Amino acid sequence: MAGSIPEQHASIIPLLSRALHQIRSTSPRVIASPATQPRRAAVALILRVTPPPTFNNFSSPSQSPSASPSQNPAPSLTEFFKLDWVNAPGARPEILFLRREKPDGSTDGAHMSGSGPGTREAHVAFPGGRTEEGDEGGMYTAMRQTWEEIGLDLAENAYTPIGQLDDREITTSLGKRLLMILSPFVFLQVTPHTTPVDPAPGTTLHWVPLTELLPDTFANPESLLPGKNGAASPKDKAHKPKWSNVTVDASSRLAPRHSTVLRLLVRLLVGSMRFPAIVISTSYPTDLTSMSHGDEKSIDEKRAQVENGSVQRQGSLSKLRRRRNEELKLWGLSLGMTLDLLAYLAPTTANGHVGSAGQSAFIPPDAQPELMGLPVMAPSLTSVFPRFSYPDVNFWIWVFGKRYREVVRGWEASIRAGGTNDRRINWTGSALNTFYAAVRKALVVVIVLRALFVLVGLLFGGWFVFVR
Repeated sequence: MAGSIPEQHASIIPLLSRALHQIRSTSPRVIASPATQPRRAAVALILRVTPPPTFNNFSSPSQSPSASPSQNPAPSLTEFFKLDWVNAPGARPEILFLRREKPDGSTDGAHMSGSGPGTREAHVAFPGGRTEEGDEGGMYTAMRQTWEEIGLDLAENAYTPIGQLDDREITTSLGKRLLMILSPFVFLQVTPHTTPVDPAPGTTLHWVPLTELLPDTFANPESLLPGKNGAASPKDKAHKPKWSNVTVDASSRLAPRHSTVLRLLVRLLVGSMRFPAIVISTSYPTDLTSMSHGDEKSIDEKRAQVENGSVQRQGSLSKLRRRRNEELKLWGLSLGMTLDLLAYLAPTTANGHVGSAGQSAFIPPDAQPELMGLPVMAPSLTSVFPRFSYPDVNFWIWVFGKRYREVVRGWEASIRAGGTNDRRINWTGSALNTFYAAVRKALVVVIVLRALFVLVGLLFGGWFVFVR
């Protein structure tokens, strides 16, 4: 089984090449900021391909680890995917996530990472932040914020901008109030080794293999073909990604922060919200205790500094060792943007369509009841919305969720009719609005029913004590 891991990584390379070419040639859906809320933000989704540790056959100076990225022109996207080290057995495509030590629910960074009040889950996000006066555009904001937050200069020839994913609306109060518009930009590292970085205090970097986020079937496209009975066999079913959830106190989003009594009442009546999340297991390929001896280890030292970005500025090796096997969770907006990216990697069958395993690969198990078996090809629509800890709340959300399911069907029809998303329609915004409209109606019904139940109970209790 261990021998299949390099092959799994290598089989993703053609999918990644096709995906990045498609992103570059696809115009994103840009959402204009309303006059009442002009705030905007941008994040950077940074990808790289790590060559196998034993690969030293760099055919040109620009591919050498010691080459200065500022002195050599960056290869084109087509040239990059023809490089020997990119196609070498064991080459590993990875994506960069950040973990911020103390996310603050009141900050822009917390909103963009999908965090907020009411949870203490360890989560990951992308570098980025709010657009400031003087920024030349969303891409400039993403590059500036990446430099300020982790010291990584995306303007160097070591990186090339790929394109932009669809804009997203950041809302609060169950979708009723718009906070800002978020623009995700994709970048690719075109050199075999990453330069050292200098993250802000409390920020650590995690380069996560794409194979940890993609279903097993993506590394074996033949498994998407139907078997003898017209369906994939059990052994071909995807085992990754590993789905979990992040529990958020519903009162933190539905009740005033300083009203303790009201928060307790909402917590009692509504319970908690459970957001779908993908579990990410951290790993550190370089032993931190050996990061200082000999010039022959300089490359390993640089890589260790990148992957354990807090070494120099936090200075706590014991804290890093405790985190060695820590589980982080990808959820909220960060999960939605990641799924937007990964959807481009879905392998196609012989007729050019996404296979059934690819359609439902990114759908968390908890989302299936609301979808009623719909074959979802737009995973970020359904994979970021919460369920509640009380089953009756979920039931009423389903009752009022007809318009939400119509939006999902509409996106499905758009994809099937033209092969791409209808750029004229803000599908994610429509899904957000219709889903949370159903949530608000469901909560009203639940609270009213609970109040009636309590009132009937009090009347019956009074009759039993004083009348009978």
